[in-house]
Parts: sequence; C-alpha cells; structure tokens
Amino acid sequence: MDMIIGVPKEIKPQENRVALTPPGVSELIRNGHKVLVEANAGIGSGFKDDEYRKHGAEVITDAAEVWKQADMIMKVKEPLESEYKYFKKDLILFAYLHLAAEERLTKALLDAGVIAIAYETVQNPDKSLPLLTPMSEIAGRMAIQEGAIYLEKTFGGKGILIDGVTGVPPAHIVVIGAGIVGTAAVRRAVGLGCRVTVLDVVVDRLRYLNEVFMGKIETLYSNSHNITEACKSADIVVSCVLIPGSKAPKLVTEEIIKQMKPGSVIVDVAIDQGGSVETTVGKATSHDDPIFIKHDVIHYAVANIPGAVPQTATLALTNVTLNYAIKIANKGWKQALKDDIALAKGANVAEGKVVYKPIADTFEMEYTSLEEIVN
Repeated sequence: MDMIIGVPKEIKPQENRVALTPPGVSELIRNGHKVLVEANAGIGSGFKDDEYRKHGAEVITDAAEVWKQADMIMKVKEPLESEYKYFKKDLILFAYLHLAAEERLTKALLDAGVIAIAYETVQNPDKSLPLLTPMSEIAGRMAIQEGAIYLEKTFGGKGILIDGVTGVPPAHIVVIGAGIVGTAAVRRAVGLGCRVTVLDVVVDRLRYLNEVFMGKIETLYSNSHNITEACKSADIVVSCVLIPGSKAPKLVTEEIIKQMKPGSVIVDVAIDQGGSVETTVGKATSHDDPIFIKHDVIHYAVANIPGAVPQTATLALTNVTLNYAIKIANKGWKQALKDDIALAKGANVAEGKVVYKPIADTFEMEYTSLEEIVN
C-alpha cells in the first residue's frame, strides 16, 4: 500500500520537536511511500530542509497543502484549534494526543472521521508504554533541572542550591509516582546528592527503587497523609502520576499546597493529562511563560517539557515511533492494528467512534470496541 505521509511544522509555543528525522524519511520511502515535510519543520531540532530533500522528501511551504495531500499526518503534539480545519475523513493522525484533557479536539476528530492513533496509549502486554517512555525519561530528568532553577531567589524561590555544599544540607526532593518519569527524576536527584523521598502505591516498585539506589532514597506508601507530610518539608515536589489515556488523579490538593513552605517549587509533569496538582488544573503553562505562583508556591506546569531539548527529544521519540509508522503505512491502519496488539491500544478515535474506553468514560461518550470497526 503506497501512502503519502505528511509532517507539518509544530505550532505549539516553543515546540521545536519534529515527528520525523531525515533518515526516517529514507526508511518510509524505501518501503514505497511518499513523504511531504513542511518547510522548516525540523529546524528547531537541527534538521534543515535540504537534509530532508537529500533523503527524498518533498518540502512544501504551505501547511494546508501538507495536510490536504497526506493520507497520514505524523506530529509530535496534539493539533491546535487552528489546525482543526485540516481534518478530513479517513485521515490517519499519529501523534501525542492526550484526548482525556482535550474534549474539543476529541469532538473535532469524531466529527471529521479522523483515525486518531495516540503515541501515549500504545501499550505493550506488560503494560509498558513504548512511545511515551523516552519522553517520560526526559521529562523526569528535566523536572529536577527546572525545579533547581526556580529554587533560586532570583526566580522567587527559597534561594537553595539543590545539591548543597560542605556543611550545608541539599534540597529535599519529593517525587510522587515511581514510574518512568518518577524514576528518571529520582535518578537525577540522587545523582546530585539530594535528599529524595519517593511515593507510590506499588510497594514492590518502591522496594525495587530502594534496592537500585542502594538505600539512598526514602520510600513512602502513597496516601493522603504521607503525601501531605512529605510535601510540607519539600523544597521541590515532582508530581508525575499517570493513568494511561485518562485524566490524571488530583493527588496534591490545594490544601496541601497551602501547607508547603513559601518559595517551594512544584513541577506537575502530568499537566498534559489534566494535571495531578489541584492548583494547576486548567492552568497549563508554556516554555514562554513557565511558572505561576499560588499560596507562595512556584508552580511549573509546562505541558511539553521535552520540547525544551528538541534535538535529544526528537531523536529519542523517532527512534520508537518510526517502526509503528512504517507498519501503518505498509499495511493500512486497520490491518496494522489487527496485527499489533500494542499499536491497537493506541487507537483512540476511528470512523467517528471513540474506541478507547477511558476517553469515552471521561467525556461520557458512547464507546465502541475497536474490534467492531477493524473486523
């Protein structure tokens, strides 16, 4: 099956990642497909238009033309409202979508008959999320990096050096959630010599991390009391609880925020799934304006944290998305989803139906099983 794959330039503020690298273009063309890349789509990640041309892509200056000609659009972030007009029946959209936090986008995809396959819900049988993992690793590491910056007095923080110095204690870092993001945050915080407390409801996971970090962390079972007490003494809180495809649970309440010390920093990594901190709900920030202050606590709620390191992030992302894109292009979306259990989990919307139950539940929409559509 010959397919036209379109790669538009990302338009979210300060989003410099791109969904396909020049070598990725070569792979799709080698499989018999055509690739259209919007001019300057890769410039923020260090890839010039000439590099895409050398690998066989057609570079188009008009975004509308890329969307119009493409059978499949590969993006990094979800389409913004100005892009909804490009939606069309049977267009395949392969991107991070986070639809549980995007009701208007969900309805627009349904109304247009788009086939929406979300990176973040592609899930292996062991429950791992292969297309979310590399970005989660980056977001976890950057949560500590950004938190350290905003602890500086010049940014309104406490004026604490995150790793301390001889005779002066380091910062206390609290990580809520011990998944990929949390583990990456813990790794960086431990590496800096911080005091680290990690909370999770999976005791085996806490035991594993305690062994990996050789007792250099404190572990707590995640409940309301322990979250409250940990946050009260924290300098930086990284909240990174994820329920795949669903809105994030609000584990850090406004009442907890009120009890944190003035100048403390909270990084809500789950903001692109609606936020896991009550005070960030509906207040996602951007790299242009990354923080706000409430109850004297600095809130960092950027929804595309890895976008700040686009070269690293693009390479890490496309390493894992390309093979799935090739499967979709080679087989067509229906056969590709039938043949790959993990990829099938990525289907969120198809043929005007919600085929991912957590999204249907979130918006009280009718749910249709994917099997009814692909079989």
